[in-house]
Amino acid sequence: MTSLPLGLPTGLDQRTGVPLSGYTTLRLGGPAARFVAAASAEELVAAIRAVDAAGEALLVVGGGSNLVVGDLGFDGTAVRVEHRGSKIDTAEPGRVRLTVEAGEDWDTVVAGTVEAGLGGLECLSGIPGLVGATPVQNVGAYGVEVSQVLESVDVFDRDAGDVRTLRVDELGLDYRTSVLKGNDRVVVLRARFVLTDDGQSAPVRYTELARALGVRQDQRVPVADAREAVLALRRGKGMVLDPTDHDTWSAGSFFTNPVIPAERVAAVLATVSERVGPEVSVPCYPAGPNASKLSAAWLIERAGFTKGHPGPGARAALSTKHTLALTNRGDATTADLLALAAEVRTGVLTTFGIQLDAEPVLVNCTI
Repeated sequence: MTSLPLGLPTGLDQRTGVPLSGYTTLRLGGPAARFVAAASAEELVAAIRAVDAAGEALLVVGGGSNLVVGDLGFDGTAVRVEHRGSKIDTAEPGRVRLTVEAGEDWDTVVAGTVEAGLGGLECLSGIPGLVGATPVQNVGAYGVEVSQVLESVDVFDRDAGDVRTLRVDELGLDYRTSVLKGNDRVVVLRARFVLTDDGQSAPVRYTELARALGVRQDQRVPVADAREAVLALRRGKGMVLDPTDHDTWSAGSFFTNPVIPAERVAAVLATVSERVGPEVSVPCYPAGPNASKLSAAWLIERAGFTKGHPGPGARAALSTKHTLALTNRGDATTADLLALAAEVRTGVLTTFGIQLDAEPVLVNCTI
């Protein structure tokens, strides 16, 4: 392995040849040539500056829940985000501002807001990963997206060499994306959320969640009730991390739901209906102005991939609970997982003419 890059601050946790499989929820990935753990925002910025000055490749690692690392690993420096902390301020009557450091565990933060009677994050319960990743991905579930409650983020701009604040309207937040996604020149240090303080959830807009709660859509419920219902639904789909359950050895939803421009929706739905039969209702949902969204899981199932479908060698497989999760059954390699991903993507494209896009970040590997 290469020696540690010159100029890294003393006192940092610095190692060589660290397997990144220990830092991803898939439990896959080869070693990083160098590995640094940053316990404060200042350490994170200093480490990144040092790596950049040394001309090294950089990989910022958070919770690893949206990361697929190749079997050969990463020939550069992986910097692990480990700084924690949070505070609450009054934003305006009936609302508070929650500021959270990027290294905090997301679901721990959500649980804390629910315990404090703050509303807005409860439908995002059970999502693995760290706070710093949520604005990058515009994390969303059960009718709520981070963009609905996010106020701003502090970032380190590697090109400018300074720390600055970006307002939510500067982030280009859209369905599972932002201007930060795929942009390793900007690293999130902390995020600010504006939440309600009346103990009530955001309006329940997701049909499955409303049914589980026994309420009408757009009705608000106690935040604890919403969190409990969301966690139950996620557990039923193998989407709450459990080290004993290989269905949770995944990166969550591996493919995003395909978004179709308005002018193509009719033609796409006609093609899908032709393949599955006119008597079958094709799920189609609004996806912002002039677009609609199809269900990737539905398309995968109708293309012939059932829950538990094994990839080549059966070391990777679709979850036995949800076809949108690709899982490590215990001894898979990244190559095994990507072979399964390619099989599924090709199957949906061949059957319906629809290209599925991977949601996780792929490092030193491709489908």
